[in-house]
Amino acid sequence: MNNKVSQETQEQALKVAKGTQKKGQTKEQTKLIAQGIEKGIAEYKKQQSKKSRERDKERKQQIKQKQRLVEETTEPTEVPSSNYLPWILLAVSWLGFIGYIFLN
Repeated sequence: MNNKVSQETQEQALKVAKGTQKKGQTKEQTKLIAQGIEKGIAEYKKQQSKKSRERDKERKQQIKQKQRLVEETTEPTEVPSSNYLPWILLAVSWLGFIGYIFLN
């Protein structure tokens, strides 16, 4: 366990263990208490890391849902002139055809 725990955490645990040391307590007992505190700190850090990952996943899911809603509600807008262009060309060609017939 000592390999996974940082030096700073070990120092903090030893400081807390020495701070709560009782009269007549041996150094070995204090070391055991410090090891227990190290394990507690490591477990706490793991839990916080797990909670942080879960919050991040939830945040990403909310962002994806918002993007999907925006994409669904936003419809591509078509330019109205593109709908009328074929009809305008048809009318111009018929007028040209009729004008050609009457002028000849």
